[in-house]
Amino acid sequence: MLLTEYLSELVKIIDEYSKTNLIISTEIKNDFRTEQIGIIRGNLVFADQSILYFTEYLDLRYRIEKLSCSYHYQKKAGTLIFRYDNARHRPKLAFENHKHLADGKITKASIPALTDVLDEVMDYLL
Repeated sequence: MLLTEYLSELVKIIDEYSKTNLIISTEIKNDFRTEQIGIIRGNLVFADQSILYFTEYLDLRYRIEKLSCSYHYQKKAGTLIFRYDNARHRPKLAFENHKHLADGKITKASIPALTDVLDEVMDYLL
């Protein structure tokens, strides 16, 4: 798969969720290193002014591999609601892929697809 195809699919997913009228603003940027390796960044602003920031550093040569990623959802004032990422921590966590919760806890979690994150945001909003 090419990054342009992946990006096109991502835009389609966001467009579908935008039909709910809960997404009021979208910004997506890309930095393609090759046709199959690159970074996609974006943010979505929702009707309550909460924001989802996301970054995916992708390698699509053999399969969809998220080398690094973050899905950070916060309230208008900047308070964390949740964040999925695979960043290294100090002190080191017992797991690579994890989720930060609003109460400060960090739990083991699979890195979700954007649709899963948007479903979680919609559950929060509704």
